Amino acid sequence: MRERTVRILLVGLGVPAVVIGGWAAFAPRSFYEDFPGFGQVWVRPDGPFNEHLVRDFGNLNLALAFVTLAAVVWCTPLLARIVAGAWLVEGVPHLVYHLRHLDPLASDARVESIAGLAIVPVVALAVLLITADRRGRSVPIARRTAGP
Repeated sequence: MRERTVRILLVGLGVPAVVIGGWAAFAPRSFYEDFPGFGQVWVRPDGPFNEHLVRDFGNLNLALAFVTLAAVVWCTPLLARIVAGAWLVEGVPHLVYHLRHLDPLASDARVESIAGLAIVPVVALAVLLITADRRGRSVPIARRTAGP
């Protein structure tokens, strides 16, 4: 059960990172003009277009997606914890930045963007808690049975 939960949480981090990362890395102008889509615009109000910056953001998300989805495949406690830590390193400062720079967004976009950004550290913390014992040490996610 714990392994399935960890895998689901990691997929929840990795798949959106593929979409967001691919969009920003391969269509940076579109990402800048249209993210997150559905009639909302969250990036453009924050400042002038910088292709290098947008592509770097996309590449970072693709790199995080790669290691996250690798952790889905090889779901070991250590790898899951490392990936969760990487998402915290990215997610907490990203959330803090946007909490301090809400002025360019409409009020509904403020709520939606902050909620979307807050999900990342919450999920990462959940992975850390699920894969740790009471002393914070890594614990097996599932019992492995010996081969034939």
